[in-house]
Amino acid sequence: MATTGIQEQGSGLDRSQLRALVPTAVFDIAGPLAVYWLLRAAGTAEVTALIVSGILPAVGVAIGIIRHRGVDAIGSLVLFGIIVGTLAGLLTHSARLVLMEGSIPTAVFAVACLGSLLTARPLMYRIALQTRGTTTAAGRDLRARWAGPAAQHAFRTITLVWGVTFLAEAAARVLIVETISAGTALMVIKLMPYIVIAGLLRWMAGYTRRVRRQAEQQTIVREAAAAGAAPVLAQQ
Repeated sequence: MATTGIQEQGSGLDRSQLRALVPTAVFDIAGPLAVYWLLRAAGTAEVTALIVSGILPAVGVAIGIIRHRGVDAIGSLVLFGIIVGTLAGLLTHSARLVLMEGSIPTAVFAVACLGSLLTARPLMYRIALQTRGTTTAAGRDLRARWAGPAAQHAFRTITLVWGVTFLAEAAARVLIVETISAGTALMVIKLMPYIVIAGLLRWMAGYTRRVRRQAEQQTIVREAAAAGAAPVLAQQ
């Protein structure tokens, strides 16, 4: 899962962004898959291989918490899912239950997004504000824009789309785990979140551009109307 605000994203990745993707590749994708296949090749039981492969994502979350000196909500959900999946696997010896661990944080985040639509501020606005910092210039600008109905509608739309998409992803994870082999399911569900998030970010970039253009057009219309009304008012 990833978080972002209403802003147009660039199409490329600079070196710092590419470096930031390295821990994700190591701890969340390539590392767990490599550990799983190596253990299976060595004759390790399927459930044990899945549980051990889950150690790397847990380590990645722990490193993130230490680095940022605080508990990240998304990381905590991921860690909770890993713990639940591990316990389920140990108690039931079911590889499918171990693989279900990713569905837990995904579903929780989806429900949080959809539930926040009933509150004064949707979750994606809160995340965007937290990301920018409430006391920074970007944070103050975001709060100022939030006062307008266009920004409120945009953030509610984005929150709705993210919530529905992640709910669908959680359901897809369950279907995948139930219908294909554990090794293939592990590979698919490791890659799926990043494909989903990339699609969401691409949609959001296009959506925010349309919102920005509409706001600019409305401003031009209002200014033109005001300019046209000025001579009439001057004659009265």
